[in-house]
Amino acid sequence: MKVTGVQGAIAFDGEWITITKKKVGQAPREFRLRAVDVTGTRFKPATRLFHGYVQFVLPGSNAAVESVGLSTGGRPPHSDPHSLSIPHRSNDAIGLLLWKIEEARGVNP
Repeated sequence: MKVTGVQGAIAFDGEWITITKKKVGQAPREFRLRAVDVTGTRFKPATRLFHGYVQFVLPGSNAAVESVGLSTGGRPPHSDPHSLSIPHRSNDAIGLLLWKIEEARGVNP
């Protein structure tokens, strides 16, 4: 399953989460996480005015702080490898993706 975000995408194959980020003018960068290594997820749904985000928390790492400002809309910085901004149209797909990830982690019955 793959969901398109803002300047990137998140894919999940049942075991691995792959976050692909692309800055304007640069080659895409890929970050891979095993679903069982994730200790938590953060999801802020997008509105029609502001992008939301999804973020994965790993053991021994703190969740990235949300940037405050009109242009960022309360999202983690683009440099955070474990998060991705999402547009409003991707809210439902991200919700399903997170459910599948939580199921693989053994959180959902």
